[in-house]
Amino acid sequence: MDIGIIGAGAIANVMMERINHDRHENLRVKSVFVRNEEKYQHLEEEFGITLYTDLEAFLSSDIDIVVEAANGEVVKSHMPEVLKHKDAMLISVGALADGALVAELMQIAKHHDHTLHLPSGAIGGLDLIQNAQSHGELERVKLTTRKPAAALSYEDLQSERVVFDGRAKEAITLYPQNMNVAIILGMAGMGIEETEVLLIADPNVDRNIHHIEVEGAFGRAEFKVENQPLPDNPKTSYLAAISILGTLERMNRHFRIG
Repeated sequence: MDIGIIGAGAIANVMMERINHDRHENLRVKSVFVRNEEKYQHLEEEFGITLYTDLEAFLSSDIDIVVEAANGEVVKSHMPEVLKHKDAMLISVGALADGALVAELMQIAKHHDHTLHLPSGAIGGLDLIQNAQSHGELERVKLTTRKPAAALSYEDLQSERVVFDGRAKEAITLYPQNMNVAIILGMAGMGIEETEVLLIADPNVDRNIHHIEVEGAFGRAEFKVENQPLPDNPKTSYLAAISILGTLERMNRHFRIG
């Protein structure tokens, strides 16, 4: 599978390192769309890719899927056009808090027979949640996220503090840079209007910790994920980066689990 990436930040570099440098058997990053070609010129020789600053030329290049690894504004401005031409994978799921944008992307994908993939990112258990919700039998989904106090601008906090307690839809509005997990959890399950969120600033932790509780006709489940940050970008979780690679690899398999 030949891959095009929008963006050249930490996640894009992890992908190129793991896929191109490590000579992945079935995957290859070929094209990278950037705003500043001169700034990222070194990537062409380092990873054997071609840089593009023109979206039309990028989409016309020899790629099978586009991975967005930029930001929410890029999702809004470019993803509708991308889905007219290619299957895509979206990393900046915060943009999907906009219901009108979600509806537009779904309509375009259906009309052009393309698929928009959303990797699980910094959490797990989404297969169970989707299975439980497939017949509308989920009764409760709650996300408790604990983050280093400094990451939530509480540098001088001496003990943990609840900074938000409510529904995912409001949490996303108030903390757009910290609630991507709530969006993907809501979309997999009961929706962002019904998903409960508790956000805690904790000066005694050094990583993001997500505790997910799910209840329904199937029974009850709990998941806890403690995320290590990417070495090159502490704001991005290591699991979020490798979830992209895992999703791409599973798309290429003839034997799939879940």
